[in-house]
Amino acid sequence: MPTTRNRLVVGIIYFVLGIWALFTLLPIYWIAVTSIKSAKAVQGARPTFIPWVDFTPTFDAFRSIFGTGGGYGVSGLGNLAMLARNSFVAAFCSALLAVILGSMAAYALTRFRYRRWRNNDIAFWIVAQRMFPPVALIVPFYILFNRLNLLDHLSTLIIVYTAGNLPLVVWLLRDYFADLPVEIEEAALVDGASRFGAFFRIALPLALPGLVIAFLFAFVFAWNEFLFALTLTLDKAKTLPLQLAGNISVQGTRYWDIAAQGLIVMLPPLLIALFLGRYLIRGLTMGAVK
Repeated sequence: MPTTRNRLVVGIIYFVLGIWALFTLLPIYWIAVTSIKSAKAVQGARPTFIPWVDFTPTFDAFRSIFGTGGGYGVSGLGNLAMLARNSFVAAFCSALLAVILGSMAAYALTRFRYRRWRNNDIAFWIVAQRMFPPVALIVPFYILFNRLNLLDHLSTLIIVYTAGNLPLVVWLLRDYFADLPVEIEEAALVDGASRFGAFFRIALPLALPGLVIAFLFAFVFAWNEFLFALTLTLDKAKTLPLQLAGNISVQGTRYWDIAAQGLIVMLPPLLIALFLGRYLIRGLTMGAVK
């Protein structure tokens, strides 16, 4: 039977978790409520929080986004589809490339010993690239891709996002490959498999949870990226986060449009967190248990 002290501890834990859940979900609720407000309700003298009690809900912001009227925005469905396509292509392709290259680098760091530089030194150098402030790379990247005539191209975003997420992928996958039993690969090599065959047929299938986690992290980071997309794109390769900043105009900030578009932008990461949360936790902890 649980004692009074144990029940008190459990009650305190649930109370703290409830406060933290409220603190976490309140911004999402605010965005959802603001997206169904009218301009008058948003700019009113007092704040409103409860639909049908404090204000009358309206879908004018979503009509504006999808080009069916409302008079609040100028994006339209065509532009939104292009922005969503650009964001998805840049995030998906860069995450896929980062996982392909990162898995090879992580496998090499756990299976080979380098003489001139130690493996740990190489791994630290790769991870250290993630610590580099992105704002310090803006001018060099702009000059480089401007000389190559690659500004406002999706390929530019894919290259930059791949380079930015590669250290994270190597760091995540290195522990996965280190935990895999080497004897299985050695048995495959004895049976005549090449090193590449052992990597693709043995190591990669066993490290599949880590590959999925690394891909999801790289995808979410690329999906939410703003600074490089702002500097290296103009119109054709524009992404969804840039559209949110574009709602600030000389007429003021259109919070209703920002909230409606924010819901669309946060939808993929939110679905990943809701439906793949337990797999994310499992994938992150598997490589950390020795």
